[in-house]
Parts: sequence; structure tokens; C-alpha cells
Amino acid sequence: MLFVPPETEVSLPENGILSARILKGSNIVLSKYAGGGAEVVNAEFVKSSVKTEECPSDGLPEFALVGGSNVGKSSLLNSLVRRKRLALTSKKPGKTQCINHFRINDSWCLVDLPGYGYAAAPHELRTDWNKFTKDYFLNRPTLVSVFLLIDASIPAKKIDLEYASWLGQNQIPMTLIFTKCDKRKKKKNGGKRPEENVQDFQELIRDFFQTAPPWVMTSSVTNQGRDEILLHMSQLRNYWLKH
Repeated sequence: MLFVPPETEVSLPENGILSARILKGSNIVLSKYAGGGAEVVNAEFVKSSVKTEECPSDGLPEFALVGGSNVGKSSLLNSLVRRKRLALTSKKPGKTQCINHFRINDSWCLVDLPGYGYAAAPHELRTDWNKFTKDYFLNRPTLVSVFLLIDASIPAKKIDLEYASWLGQNQIPMTLIFTKCDKRKKKKNGGKRPEENVQDFQELIRDFFQTAPPWVMTSSVTNQGRDEILLHMSQLRNYWLKH
């Protein structure tokens, strides 16, 4: 199923070929709002917060990145802004413990949220992360969309499905970002290709969404999906600013 942005018409001519342009490796139709400000010119760390009310009050539109531990969230963030150390990458998962705001082009923000499901973190800490992350989703007026990162190199995990279903049930705008799409499983080992895991995940969450959420396949190794994510962000942001 395609994700068709608001105010976008998609017609299916008699020859059965869509007249719309679809972003490569995704289900996202490009709209008239795409393109403006899609390039990252500068990026800077703003602040870390442990409560929603402590987040920056500049009113800039923002996109929140969240995902399970070791899904490659910091690597994706660094790939988007073409900076190796903007977000702290670590071989030890669970490094992000706050709501971290990064201002892009002085006009919008990327928000790095704590990873979920990291077993080595103390239980109380995991509970607190969960609480303040969900509070941020529900009560942050400048949040344009949550970008939920899913490891496409492995089968769907229960915790990821639960997170996606919670976002769907609470009607929080969400984009699925499938990471590690460069990793190819050998058929003889019984593993599925990333494309198959992407398809399976969408089937499993279908009932929680009225319309298909947007999704993009990515790789921080090859930069696959980087330009597509930035174009998608630009059209969501430009529509949000006008409405």
C-alpha cells in the first residue's frame, strides 16, 4: 500500500501505470510539498532533556528517532547530517538516556530518543525512559512525525511490533525506517532477505493503522535511503508549516 501525503492526487490510468513519483526503496509518494529545505547545510546539538517540558521552546518542527537497542539509530542520524560524531555512536547499546535535540539548518530539529529494550539497563531506568518517551510523543506540539527504526536484517521482534501498535493506537504520525538493508542473509541458513522482513513487518501491524504508514529502506553503510528520508521529511515539514 502506498503512503499518499495530504493534498496529493494519485491517478491510475488505463495502462495501469501510476502517474505519481514514488521514492526509491519506499512506499512514499512525492507531493508538491517535497524538496524545499531537503538538504542538510548545518547541524548543531541544542540540549538534552529528561522531561518533555524541559525540551526547547523555539517552536521548530521536529522529527523524533526511536528504536530498539543496537538498531543503528545514532549511525542513521550521523548519516543524515553527514557528520560522524554528531550523535554518539557506541558499541555498547543504550547510550542515549535523554531527549536529545539537534537543530538542522536553523529551521527544524532531529530528536534522538532513548533506545528501548536494552536488557542491561536497570529496570527502573528502562521504565523511566519508556514513560518520558511516551509522554513526549503524546504532549509535544511541535512533533511532526516519529521515525521508528526497525532492523530489517532479522525477523520482526515483539517489542518493535508493540511499539508500532502503540503509536498507531494513539494516532501519532509515524514513519517506519528499516535499517541494515545492506545485510543479505544466505537462503541456506533459512534467513529472509531484508525486503521480505519489511513486508512481513507491515503485514503484522496492518490492523493498527487506518492507512498504511510510510516506510523507507535504509543502510548507514551504503547511505541507502538517506536522500529519500530527507525528501520525505521536507514534504511532511512543509505541509505542517502551512497548516
